Amino acid sequence: MLEIKQPAGPLHRVPDSALSWTQLFCSLFLGTRPTAAAAAATAAAPLQLSPLSTGTTAPESQPVSYCEPAFWCSIIYYELNMRVGEKFQASLPNLNVDGFTDPSSSDRFCLGQLPNVNRNPVVEQTRKHIGKGVRLYYIGGEVFAECLSDSSIFVQSPNCNQRYGWHPATVVKIPPGCNLKIFNNQEFAQQLAQSVTQGFEAVYDLTRMCTIRISFVKGWGVQYRRQLVTSTPCWIELHLNGPMQWLDRVLTQMDCPRLCSSKS
Repeated sequence: MLEIKQPAGPLHRVPDSALSWTQLFCSLFLGTRPTAAAAAATAAAPLQLSPLSTGTTAPESQPVSYCEPAFWCSIIYYELNMRVGEKFQASLPNLNVDGFTDPSSSDRFCLGQLPNVNRNPVVEQTRKHIGKGVRLYYIGGEVFAECLSDSSIFVQSPNCNQRYGWHPATVVKIPPGCNLKIFNNQEFAQQLAQSVTQGFEAVYDLTRMCTIRISFVKGWGVQYRRQLVTSTPCWIELHLNGPMQWLDRVLTQMDCPRLCSSKS
């Protein structure tokens, strides 16, 4: 039986007589926003992860500890299959990705001020509905996404999908006012420790866990007309820098797989 733990605060309560599928999903899987006290506690109680042994026999091999980077994530904005604007580097534990126009805020990535001469009418119309967008929280090694927009957002998080036993490519619809835990560093640490025993390629495969995709207004996947995220008008890609850098330090201490020769 799947056990779902609330991120913070009580879960949404919906009367049994009025449960639609979306409401039921919101009630079971999506919590209220993390508390301000929990966010403030992040700086006071940094993430603690045990050093990881790479399992190599090289004399210079050392346990690899997790180090918190200056920028916990990088965000890239796309319209269909085209990257638009510069990468946003997130240093604060709470930030908004919205449709407005502030070009210099450290806690907001405003998509409304990004130009694209090739922007088509569908993208233009979708951008008008991003509104307050999505709020991202990084609290004690956990990442949450909260939908602040009047339209739903759609999230593909391999880490979240593995937690609930879903297909790795599952896309989750987050209705307005709901949030979802989209990454957990402790779970990632356990996966990394297991993968180290399986070799270089198993560890390298975990890079996909460090990337999260979020689309605005329009969804994609098997239940939608758009099968690929690059078919959605407006979407962002999050790269989690801490886990990626930890993977890099582990991989550099492991034996790389040998290339096959042209005669093999």
